[in-house]
Amino acid sequence: MSERKFLPQSLVIRSWDDLKPYYESLSSRPVKGVDDFRVLLEHTSELESVVSEDLAWRYIRMTCDTTDKAAEASYLEFVQNIQPHIAPAEDALNKKIISCSETAALEAEDDAYRIYFRSLRSAVELFREENVPLQAELQTLAQQYASIQGALSIQYKGKEYTMEQAAIFLQDPDRTVRETVWTLLHERRMQDVEQLDALFTEMVQKRHQVALNAGFRNFRDYMFKALGRFDYTPEDCFQFHEAIATVVVPMLRKQYQQRMNLLDVDELRPWDLAVDPEQKPALKPFRDGAELLDRGIRCLEQTDPFFGECLAEMKQLNLLDLESRKGKAPGGYNYPLAERNVPFIFMNASGKMRDVETLVHEAGHAVHSFLSSSLRLHAFKNTPSEVAELASMSMELLSMEHWDVYFDNREDHIRAKREQLEGIIQTLPWIAIVDKFQHWIYEHPNHSHDDRKEAWVRINREFGTGLVDYSGYEDALAWGWHRQLHIFEVPFYYIEYGMAQLGAIGIWKQVIEHRQQGLQAYKEALKLGYTRSIPEIYQTGGIRFGFGEAYVKSLFQFVDQEIRKLGQA
Repeated sequence: MSERKFLPQSLVIRSWDDLKPYYESLSSRPVKGVDDFRVLLEHTSELESVVSEDLAWRYIRMTCDTTDKAAEASYLEFVQNIQPHIAPAEDALNKKIISCSETAALEAEDDAYRIYFRSLRSAVELFREENVPLQAELQTLAQQYASIQGALSIQYKGKEYTMEQAAIFLQDPDRTVRETVWTLLHERRMQDVEQLDALFTEMVQKRHQVALNAGFRNFRDYMFKALGRFDYTPEDCFQFHEAIATVVVPMLRKQYQQRMNLLDVDELRPWDLAVDPEQKPALKPFRDGAELLDRGIRCLEQTDPFFGECLAEMKQLNLLDLESRKGKAPGGYNYPLAERNVPFIFMNASGKMRDVETLVHEAGHAVHSFLSSSLRLHAFKNTPSEVAELASMSMELLSMEHWDVYFDNREDHIRAKREQLEGIIQTLPWIAIVDKFQHWIYEHPNHSHDDRKEAWVRINREFGTGLVDYSGYEDALAWGWHRQLHIFEVPFYYIEYGMAQLGAIGIWKQVIEHRQQGLQAYKEALKLGYTRSIPEIYQTGGIRFGFGEAYVKSLFQFVDQEIRKLGQA
């Protein structure tokens, strides 16, 4: 951790009073020339980093154990009693920065400042005092969602399993086992349906009010600005949806037809989708979190020595929490610790191949943090999701060749790679469904519970294969969106995965064709942080930022070709 130049090293954030003098000092500081202005930006960056890391640790501790009341209280203290004061103070500081005449000189000197000041101007345009308490309430509701999900578990054969741990049984060759466990998971989730639906209705109402307060007709349009989507529009998202429906869904239908034939069933049931189609036992790439990590370090070292060094340093610093357990929040994330300039990885490993994918995915985010760590300002490292997910999803594909460290034989390695590529074909329609559903929700903010349910089912059908039979379990389909935490916790943050997946395929293709050149282009793109526009960062990586039908088709012709090669290996 570098020595602070503005804040005292001993500063501990207990309340707003601990931060208030520093925000006021920066906002009232006179600026006489470019040198003064640079110091103001650097001190602002230091304050942002300290506040960001304080919140990071509160969030990390709460998600690592949602039953820890002290951790929950610490997090809620920040979002309810500190953040509401920070928001207007940040607004005042943002206004001061963009009002300084020196901005023009820095923008002319480096495009990084143009990107930075563009984001500040957007934040100033969005800020409304009346939205501060609403946003605090929304963060509290998101925490409630995490707590509900963290408490989920089932009993099977006299033993308790978290939902992540139980999912391993859905890969069991015995169809009866799969159906039994799937049914237990479904029945447990149904117990929270009314509570989650009421929670989400409250979220929608508050989000819509936030948008109205800021002068927008709906929350979708507000979020496009809030997320800094300067480089594409809702219409581009609709183009993405259409391309996935046209190009990828037919590939998924073909995949499911092959699955039916191999499983020798007349119809696929929801418990038939995770098992190996040749009914081989689930891949078991590791025994526990320690082995997952050690093998992951070896895998990344072979992909690129620098990648392995990053994960090894995180292990040394004890900045990972990998294994699933009761009370732990669902999902996985990489959280940059802004002041010490290293990240933290959180996930829910339970022995599945999916856990390997998650580790290398989050490691991609971590490598991104390390590569951009030397950038001068905190804002320069605050990359948009379309770039952040490019880093992580590319790492999944780039590391794939070295997943052999997890297996004792070549056949299992080939199978893991095939599952990864087929998983992309399964995931992209889901991404399109989730994104299109969110557009519908916020374009129709006064919808009823039944309207929402019908919309979700209808959109599912648009991207469905028609080959999965939910007879008797229609509710599992109708409430399937409850499992997608992004809809509750980070609205509209999801299509980025799809856009980045397309970019990742492009990165992977380059590395296959020109290994060292492709890897270097990938690293150069990540080094940029957010100092260039999204299309420029993708271009630095040697790829396009696009999602039209022709481009998507060309990428998936390549994916199909690589899957065929695995079948011949």
